[in-house]
Amino acid sequence: MAKINIGTIRAEAERLYQKGDYFCSEAIIAVIRNHFDPEMPASAIAMGSGFPVGIGRAMCVCGAISGGVQMLGYFFGRTSPKDDRVHKAMELSKELHDHFQSQNKVLCCRVLTQGMRLGSSKHKKQCVQFTGEIAAKTAEIIARELGYERE
Repeated sequence: MAKINIGTIRAEAERLYQKGDYFCSEAIIAVIRNHFDPEMPASAIAMGSGFPVGIGRAMCVCGAISGGVQMLGYFFGRTSPKDDRVHKAMELSKELHDHFQSQNKVLCCRVLTQGMRLGSSKHKKQCVQFTGEIAAKTAEIIARELGYERE
């Protein structure tokens, strides 16, 4: 049985964002890719490039959530119209959504960053934390669903 360390995944996602290597959604995709499917094309990371700062700086849905949902779709979503796996992807995405909402009340970037100057240390610290939180929860869901053992 494959093993996965959720704490390591969280720390790596936070580090990638903190260092400025990637934004939230990209960091989550990169780390999940590295730990669960290194053969996933690197272009998957690029698919997350439009989601930071609430979808392209629109300050809407938190980019970390978007990155996590993308990874759940990758592992559990459908690739053809008649594929019923879409329901599993939606169920797991709602689980991720509900987890974040229970911790932070809202998913709206504008509300989450209210009173913060974008790019400030306070803003970055919060977004690093969200990135780690969502990377960890996404990894936890994927590990559970794929039967990975947690270290």
